[in-house]
Amino acid sequence: MQPKKWSSHHADSSWRMFRIMAEFADGFDRMEQFGPCVSIFGSARTKQDNPYYDLAEKMAEKLVHEGFGVITGGGPGIMEAGNKGAKKANGHSVGLHIVLPNEEGANQYVDHNRTFVFRYFFVRKVMFIKYAQGFVYFPGGFGTMDELFEVLTLVQTKKISRVPIILIGKSYWSGLVEWIKDQMLSEKNINIQDLDLFHITNDLDEGVTVIKNHFQNAELKPNFDW
Repeated sequence: MQPKKWSSHHADSSWRMFRIMAEFADGFDRMEQFGPCVSIFGSARTKQDNPYYDLAEKMAEKLVHEGFGVITGGGPGIMEAGNKGAKKANGHSVGLHIVLPNEEGANQYVDHNRTFVFRYFFVRKVMFIKYAQGFVYFPGGFGTMDELFEVLTLVQTKKISRVPIILIGKSYWSGLVEWIKDQMLSEKNINIQDLDLFHITNDLDEGVTVIKNHFQNAELKPNFDW
């Protein structure tokens, strides 16, 4: 049997590399200007009448009052709530928007000079992680889980320094945490210490305190230098 070949319309990977490099260069250059931030994640499908929308908005306000900017994916739902709260508190409101089919542009609460548009998820993810001094997760879907486990993996493997990872909503996250304990831990796929990498709460002030306490002894700087 002959080896399979790429279809004739396969794009030239060499040229694509320049586009990827340009996204990295623009992201690094602009994000350096914003100072310490906290990334807020959660579902784009969360409506304004959902209690988590209100909580995300208030969390962003509290973080700004502590001197942090707020980074979100720039879209609707929890992302919109995070940007709205940051803007209301006169803080930096950053939106790392991704080009997706059937989705509109960045939400109206992202600062016009802090709006990014990415073609590649992996470039966008680097910006989320490199420039955030904390990570707050509200209920979300696959994208939220992807970001959560990416950060947990980077901290666990010491690819980035220990950072506060806050899960808001005990009723939402407790099932996942129990599965991690019952399956991952019992199968020895993680260590017992790995359960201390994140903090679950319903209390926004408690979450903010975890972040504040962490930086009493930790330096405020980007999470990696490459």
